Amino acid sequence: MTLTLQDIPADLAAMIEKQAAEQGSSLSQAAVQLLERGAGLGSRQHHLDRFAGLWTAEEAAEFDAALSEQRQIDPDLWR
Repeated sequence: MTLTLQDIPADLAAMIEKQAAEQGSSLSQAAVQLLERGAGLGSRQHHLDRFAGLWTAEEAAEFDAALSEQRQIDPDLWR
């Protein structure tokens, strides 16, 4: 279904634009997600998808660095 909305308040338009930019989605997709959430319908996406892409490259690198020691294989344990 196609729906045209007029007179969207500036703060709501800014929220839609922000969500679209953060998720790398279209304004339409972001608006539908916000409408679903507001209507209590949840999202058609997996419940953890909203977290995807939220870290900056620096935060992701810091996280990977913090886990680097845990990712090391101890050769003594594999004898």
